[in-house]
Parts: sequence; C-alpha cells; structure tokens
Amino acid sequence: MIEHVLPGDIEKRSFEIIAEELASAGITLDPEQDPVIRRAIHTSADFDYARTLVFSHDAVRIARELIAGGADIVTDTNMALTGINKKRIAGFGGSVRCYMADEDVAGEAKERGITRASVSMEHAARDIIRSGRRTIFAIGNAPTALITLRNMHDEGIFTPDFIIGVPVGFVNVVEAKELIIETDIPHIVNRGRKGGSNVAAAIVNAMIYSIQR
Repeated sequence: MIEHVLPGDIEKRSFEIIAEELASAGITLDPEQDPVIRRAIHTSADFDYARTLVFSHDAVRIARELIAGGADIVTDTNMALTGINKKRIAGFGGSVRCYMADEDVAGEAKERGITRASVSMEHAARDIIRSGRRTIFAIGNAPTALITLRNMHDEGIFTPDFIIGVPVGFVNVVEAKELIIETDIPHIVNRGRKGGSNVAAAIVNAMIYSIQR
C-alpha cells in the first residue's frame, strides 16, 4: 500500500523508518555518531553505513567545533559543494569551496599527467596555509584526493584539520581510505568501495544540523 505522507513530513517519516529498521536489526548506534550515520543511510538508502563508517577518536565533537568556529569546507566535486548547506556554513563564518573546475587546476593536471583532484588538493592546501583558515576536507569521489592529502601530511607540507573520506569506486578507493584511517588526522571514513559526493555532503550537513546555537 502507498503510504500517504505530506511533503513536509517526508524526511521525518524517512528517519522514522530508518529508526525502525535499525531497531529490528538489533543495531544500537553510538549517540554522538548516530546523526551522521542516520543521515548517510538517509541519503543512500544503504544500511551498511551503520557498520562501515569509521570515526577517529572524538571525531564528531571535533568536526562540530570546527564548523561552529567558522571552519571552511573543501570538496572534491561540485556535486558535494552543491549538496552542503552553504547558508548554514556561512552563518558560522565559514565557506565551501571546490577547486576542481578552476582553469589553472585543469591545465596543471594535464601538464603533469595527474588527476585534477590531486592538483586541487595542492591548490587548496596552499590557499589554506596562506590564509591560516581551519578547514575540513569532504572527499566523496576521488581517491587521489585522499592520497595527495596523505602524501602532503607525511612530507610535512600540510595537514588538514579534518577529513571526511568517502570516495566511491573500484580503483584505489579502498586503499586510499585506509591511508587516512592510519593517520592521526581527525576523520570520518567509510571503509570499502561505497560512498559518493552525496554521502560526503550528508555527513557535513548532519554535523551542521546537530550543532546547538
């Protein structure tokens, strides 16, 4: 039977269904991680996120404090940029930026024979070092973005304040995520092949919406 739900109640009902299915599966979520996991499930309709999302120590608290303190967000796709609630980020004093479509990024990537995602992370790092801005990286598509962030960290060039690592795919995806999990950089990473720009944006939004003002 088709369930009649008013347009304004669809999201609320969706979260009720998620709660019911988690309960029926005997899954109890960590209270701090709960909003993030539920929103990842909500945007993907995939309950695997209840067991595959990996949180570093105090990850949600750290990310919330960064956002509330006006941290910027850097994404690896314009899709993730579009999905993040930029108005709420601006309300905290931050901004959201994606370097992938910048002409100089595309030109440099072609000249060096590497991905635009790698070059965009390098450009973002240079801008952050110059500005001194606190920044969260939300990566939902390109494993090479995570690999570049790890390399810069290992070389002492740049270390992000926080990484959301949920790229989707098959080539170097699993390995790139593990490279972040191994570090002491605060992070939320989804183990395995699943993820996506929509999931990266959902994780950011979950933390935005859970900040008490």
